[in-house]
Amino acid sequence: MAKPGQVERRWYVVDATDQVLGRLAARIARVLIGKHKPVYTPHVDTGDYVVVLNAGRVKVTGNKKDTKVYQRYTRYPGGLKEIPMRRMLERHPERVLREAVRRMLPKNPLARRQLLKLKLYAGDTHPHQAQNPEPLTL
Repeated sequence: MAKPGQVERRWYVVDATDQVLGRLAARIARVLIGKHKPVYTPHVDTGDYVVVLNAGRVKVTGNKKDTKVYQRYTRYPGGLKEIPMRRMLERHPERVLREAVRRMLPKNPLARRQLLKLKLYAGDTHPHQAQNPEPLTL
């Protein structure tokens, strides 16, 4: 069983250009959780850091750009906001991939900490060069 102080964390970089959104999110979630390591322990965060470049260039199959709707609530009466995926990809392309990965993680406090290890960027540069990220083979 892994202990929280003994986990060795690695950094990976992924280029999301022309990757299918759901498949990419599933692979990233697996690395964030740590299931790709032999020391995986369910109650310990054994996952690695993932840096995603070109998050706005993910590919969406079917007609999801027109039919998928993201909802949020402002906590005011009548405050339900519905944003289509097409508009979300234009304005905040990182949020689409972050939401897909978040929904594939378990719903508990450990998953909220694991999601903090996901770094998303719309362009092809990132400020994590000092960590020497390795390309993640998908």
